[in-house]
Amino acid sequence: MKNLKSRLIKRMREYFGEDEKRIRHALRVTKYAERILQYEKNADRDIVLTAAILHDIGIHEAERKYGSSAGKYQEREGPSIAREILLKEELPEELVEKICQIIAHHHTPGIVDTNNFRIVYDADLIVNLEDKELSRGKFLTEGGKKVAAVIF
Repeated sequence: MKNLKSRLIKRMREYFGEDEKRIRHALRVTKYAERILQYEKNADRDIVLTAAILHDIGIHEAERKYGSSAGKYQEREGPSIAREILLKEELPEELVEKICQIIAHHHTPGIVDTNNFRIVYDADLIVNLEDKELSRGKFLTEGGKKVAAVIF
């Protein structure tokens, strides 16, 4: 995964271009996903880290199409962009589909019922907590709660 992770970060950076805010956000979510994975053993590291890197990849298209970066628009636009990136990496279709499902619902807990999803959701929530001071009661995993408790 290390080489894949580096390649995906490079592709994400290329896609976002000069948008350092979005690049930093994706990198922070990835960092926290790695930390949560230390507590959550029932997860696929490759799926989690790939989804974390690409979770907001649809934000520019959402802003272009809808004039908004709202989560529902990111969820709508992100999967096709992520799929294109992932297919360039020649990932198996089954893996691509699982990653795209997380991206398609990363603002909407309860639809994708996997620990992989929950870890990405919690990592994103931690970053948003840092940025917006959201409630800790929204965490879906014990690992997410533990990481947040250390940070806050």
